[in-house]
Amino acid sequence: MPLHRVFTYSVPSEGQLRPELGLRVRVPFGKRNLIGFVVAVHAERPADLDIDPKKVRPAIEFLDDEPLITPEILRLTEWTADYYASFWGETLKAALPAGMNSEKVRPKRRKAVRLLDPELADNSKALTTAQSSVVETLNKAGGEMLWTDLLDAANVGASPINTLVKRRFLEVFVQDIHRDPLSAEKLPERPQIALTEHQKSALGQITDSIDESEFKAFLLHGVTGSGKTEVYFRAIRHTIAMGRSALMLVPEIALTPVFSRQLRAAFGPTVAILHSGLSQGERFDEWRRIRAGEARVAIGTRSAVFAPLKDLGLVIVDEEHDPAYRQWESPFYNARDVAVMRANFAGAVAVLGSATPAMESFHNAKHGKYTLLSMPERIGGRNLASAELVDMRDVFKREGKDVALSRELLEAIAETASKGEQIIVLMNRRGFAQFVLCRSCGETIKCENCDITLTFHRRDGRLTCHYCGYGVPAPRSCPKCESEFLYFVGEGTENLADQLEKKFPSLKIERIDRDSITRKGELEQKLLDFAEGRIDMLVGTQMIAKGHDFPNVTLVGVVGVDIGLGLPDLRSAERTFQMITQVAGRSGRGEKPGRVVIQTYHPDHYALQRAMAQDYEGFYADELKFRENFRYPPFVALASIMVRHRELSRAKGIANALRRHLDPANPSKTVRIVGPASASIARLKNEYRMQMILRSESRRELRKVLDIGLSQAEEHGVEMRFVFVEIDPVSLM
Repeated sequence: MPLHRVFTYSVPSEGQLRPELGLRVRVPFGKRNLIGFVVAVHAERPADLDIDPKKVRPAIEFLDDEPLITPEILRLTEWTADYYASFWGETLKAALPAGMNSEKVRPKRRKAVRLLDPELADNSKALTTAQSSVVETLNKAGGEMLWTDLLDAANVGASPINTLVKRRFLEVFVQDIHRDPLSAEKLPERPQIALTEHQKSALGQITDSIDESEFKAFLLHGVTGSGKTEVYFRAIRHTIAMGRSALMLVPEIALTPVFSRQLRAAFGPTVAILHSGLSQGERFDEWRRIRAGEARVAIGTRSAVFAPLKDLGLVIVDEEHDPAYRQWESPFYNARDVAVMRANFAGAVAVLGSATPAMESFHNAKHGKYTLLSMPERIGGRNLASAELVDMRDVFKREGKDVALSRELLEAIAETASKGEQIIVLMNRRGFAQFVLCRSCGETIKCENCDITLTFHRRDGRLTCHYCGYGVPAPRSCPKCESEFLYFVGEGTENLADQLEKKFPSLKIERIDRDSITRKGELEQKLLDFAEGRIDMLVGTQMIAKGHDFPNVTLVGVVGVDIGLGLPDLRSAERTFQMITQVAGRSGRGEKPGRVVIQTYHPDHYALQRAMAQDYEGFYADELKFRENFRYPPFVALASIMVRHRELSRAKGIANALRRHLDPANPSKTVRIVGPASASIARLKNEYRMQMILRSESRRELRKVLDIGLSQAEEHGVEMRFVFVEIDPVSLM
């Protein structure tokens, strides 16, 4: 429930109820029965509990044999909820795999058969042919098999097995089945790699800190291809050798299969995987192995930061700058920052790695909060890919119209393909056309739930909203004036892939975005096919921009980069620089030199100029001046308050009421409050959105004003269920 307080219940003295921290418990709540978590246990009624003992209601039942939430995770979720001004109950729910919060959770169990005395069975002359087949099959399998597998392998029915059980040759028992997401995967071989001097230095500082068993945070800043992954793996091996466990976070599910296969190959079944692409059963089994201490290494996406690893010694956050670490719905949190705090609580080492660190992270390293580890060179002495900008203003003058693909990029693709080398083309916009425009009346077709235009997808023949999923068949005429002069404006990945297939019919081209990946395992298969040379060119969004290692890719084309630069967001330049630098890093990772071609209408923008040179320090200096001038993070603490309601008048009323309570809580004006005003996207998923931005040079003052103002608003009847607070928002849109 979105509540900031806890509730006290009694435990009946009779029965089997046993209170323990972290257990889920079913309790009466108003007129309903809800599930909660035990966060404190009192032998007697607390003296500060101002409530009539007769009004304390008894708990109904505990749902778990053992606590699902460990004391460490309990403390971490409490900190997370407090820091992000979120709700503890929602944060606890987010800490568990999906599906573990409604009813009793049980492992998958199957009937199995065990051979009790192999010698007795072998020497017995009283076995029938079928019974002998059963015994021989079990012996070959090591003495144990699932019941159904034994029936198939021995080619028998149930009767001979039941007879052998009665004669006490066999035992039937119930076996927990581990649904292993990597059971069918082909594991790669990891070659022995000689470390560079920079890798040795970074690894040495990390392992020295692991040996000291004290919290320390490192920012591993290494250019693309500098070998950060090898440092991660060796640090994990050192942690395991010390008898402790390790956690590795990656931003995208696309990266998880790559790293998880490598980890399993290196560390065997002690590796567990947690991400939303697994089935509910797989997630539960992997989580249970972690909880039981069977898994010593866990890898996963954002929510894996709450994995219940025992004796944590190392936390790695790969691509730490990535906005995917931010939870975009309540409870809001940034897994990168929660990971650092988790390492702090556990006396573990935190390693944040990136070629393009977040501004705040690099600022922390510059000011001593983190220790900076630099790896400025690619392994093997390979050069960074050479980069060139194509000025699309000149292309427009030359062609007399807007084109998606310049002659320069097309010639580079043809040249690369003629050498048998591979190409990646990035466009961070899905669909065939950005929107549909009527040339007669100027009408654009918008989503009925959101204040944005619908994107045309030609494969489906539909207009789709990328925010709420609303869709309609593409019209043949304008819905307003019935004109047939409809114009499809602005290319997306679908259109781009279509153009490239027509221009290069001999090349095998695949598209990777959220629309083209619809089945489980499809993304991994496409990436594997590309890695093994069965695909010549990948066209896609930023899903293909990071973490992947394709040695035969020697050309990266970046199309539509100005889309990101033009967003009304404080991090638009930072995101653009990161995206270009990351995708440029996919080129030239093998023996052959790489090349990057970037099309833009803003060739002089510092984000593009610095990205061409892969000059992070230069970009950081330029961006820092901009942030300081406009008083943005890292110079101030930032909070966003979003009011969402299906009625515009109610949204405005709640937002204005909030402002009236925030102002008295800020008498010294140490916090600057802007708004309320309509958000950049004023209506989303059928809700109107009013926003306020709070910023202050003092984080403590910011939270003080926020906490007092929200508390006063709640006491005066403001409907807080429509109010959403974000601390340290990564986007203001």
